[in-house]
Amino acid sequence: MPIGQPLLILKEIAFMSDPNPQGIAVITGASTGLGAVYADRLARRGYDLLLIARNKSRLDAVATAIIENTGRNVEVLAADLSDPGELATVEERLRGDASISLLVNNAGGTVFGPLAQADPSQLEDLITLNVTALTRLTTAVLAGFTQRGNGTIINLSSALALNVLPVSAVYSGTKSYVVAFTQALQQELAETAIRVQAVFPGAVRTEFWDGSGIEVSAFPQEWVMSADDAVDAALAGLDAGEPMTLLSLPDISDWNTFDAARQAMIPNLSRSVPADRYRN
Repeated sequence: MPIGQPLLILKEIAFMSDPNPQGIAVITGASTGLGAVYADRLARRGYDLLLIARNKSRLDAVATAIIENTGRNVEVLAADLSDPGELATVEERLRGDASISLLVNNAGGTVFGPLAQADPSQLEDLITLNVTALTRLTTAVLAGFTQRGNGTIINLSSALALNVLPVSAVYSGTKSYVVAFTQALQQELAETAIRVQAVFPGAVRTEFWDGSGIEVSAFPQEWVMSADDAVDAALAGLDAGEPMTLLSLPDISDWNTFDAARQAMIPNLSRSVPADRYRN
C-alpha cells in the first residue's frame, strides 16, 4: 500500500449561490471504488459534495462527471490522510463548515501477509489511515453535528472485522476498531437525531486489492460484489435505520444473535472474583 505525499490542494469545481438544504456530504477515498460510487449516489440524492483523496486528477474526473450528471456543487480536496499535516488541514475544513451534514469515512487500505514479514512503517501508515484519520475526522464533524442536533456518519468497516484471517492481523484489527468505535458512538448519540452506521463490505471489485498481497481475481466470482451494488445496499441499510449493515448477509437475525450473545456476557465481564475455572 504505497502512500504518496501529494500537495494539499483545495479547488472549487462549481458554486451554487443558494445554500443547499441537504447540506454537504464529505466522502474520503472518493477518487475511485466505493468512494466514487458514494459520491455519485449522494449527489443524486441532492447533496453537495466535498471529495477527499490523494489523487487530485482522479478526484477532478469524478467531480466533473458528477457535475455534468447531477448539477450539484462539488469541491475536491487532495490530501493524504496518513500525513499528519494534511490530516490536520482536512480536520480544520470539516470543523469549520456548518454546511456539512454527512461524513462517509471510506478512505482505507490494507496489507495482507504474515506479520513477521511485514514492513512496520507500512503497517503504521495503515493504522493511521484506517483508525487515526477516521477517528479524527469523525471528531471534527461531530461537534457541529451535536450543536445542530443532526447529521450522519457512515463508517466503512469490513467483513474481515468478523472473519479474521491469519494474514489479516492488522487490517482486521483496524476494522474491528471501526465496529467498536461506531457502537460506542451509537450509544453516546442515542438520544439525538445524529445517525451513525457501520458498513461491512466483503470482497468488492475495486482497486482496493491492488498491491495488497491478494488479488481480487483469486476469489470465486460468487464472493465478489460490484461497487455499485455495495453502495446501493449500504444506503438501503442507512435508509432502513440499520446501525450495522452487513451487505451480503442473507438474514440479519444472524447478526442480531451474534450481538445478543456479546451483550449477554457483559454483566459477567467485570466481577470481584475470577471465574471458577481459574480458581484452585
